[in-house]
Amino acid sequence: MKTVNALKIRNNLGEILDLLEKTKEPILVSKGREIRAVLITPEQFQDRFIDYQARERKQQLLDTIKGLQAKSVGGRKSIDVLREIRGYPK
Repeated sequence: MKTVNALKIRNNLGEILDLLEKTKEPILVSKGREIRAVLITPEQFQDRFIDYQARERKQQLLDTIKGLQAKSVGGRKSIDVLREIRGYPK
């Protein structure tokens, strides 16, 4: 795994991104003597964070479904409304 400092990234970002694409190995980014970040390919990101993305997408779908659900009319249950429409006795 290669380590580069923040200054080199600032000056040579294109070169570093090419290296990342070529080697497919994560690149550690340091500032001073401390590792502050890691560069990974989009494919590696998807592989490692697919569960997070799936949970996020699931929550979006659930929110959409809840937003589309019809609100009850007059506080009556749907079964009671259907019985009334069909003419069944109460």
